[in-house]
Amino acid sequence: MKITALLPMKGNSERVPNKNMRYFDGAPLYHAVMKALLASQYVESVVINTDSPIIAEDATKHFGDKVIIIDRPESIQGGDVSMNIIIDYDLNKLEGEHFLQTHSTNPLVRSETIDRAIEAYFRQLKTNDSLFGVTKIQTRFYDKDATPVNHNPEELLRTQDLEPLYEENSNFYIFSKSSFDNVGKKRIGLKPQIFEVNKLEAIDIDEPEDFKLAELLHIHKDTI
Repeated sequence: MKITALLPMKGNSERVPNKNMRYFDGAPLYHAVMKALLASQYVESVVINTDSPIIAEDATKHFGDKVIIIDRPESIQGGDVSMNIIIDYDLNKLEGEHFLQTHSTNPLVRSETIDRAIEAYFRQLKTNDSLFGVTKIQTRFYDKDATPVNHNPEELLRTQDLEPLYEENSNFYIFSKSSFDNVGKKRIGLKPQIFEVNKLEAIDIDEPEDFKLAELLHIHKDTI
């Protein structure tokens, strides 16, 4: 059940400036998920595709031969480039069949969770071709016109009795080269399975407020 981890990072970020190298728990943010990946019993190596010499130098300095650096060409740089395009670039340069892609913005994801997800992926390979992390949500949703989406206001069921919805949380995507190709170069295959992640562990840093929340949760990680 060996797997290669993909951790793509760009140097510039719009909403949280210098996000990947901003300090979190005394080290650049991406170190947190790197440590979780390297603590996994199934991850053989971590591949960092980046356009930043600073990130590449820091990763090489701190993680040595445990990390593979791929310089991102100018043709696939920029915030409007799909992650699937970057993954495709990496897969064409790498050996192996099975891959896990995650983000530096998931600093609280645990190696134990990563291992359970990888085990679930391989266990279900006969029926599912890929896996991605989700967060379960049970609350009342409305669209922009205040029309109920997942409930009937006349019934007013308790939220815990509502049919749950599952939010793609970007903690991880697990797939093979074959499934990626079969679905037209996409990380979620034709028959994916979802893998639920605790909502505190699943926090993703997109906004400055997320960074503050993640720091607070990290401080109390042993009690949650």
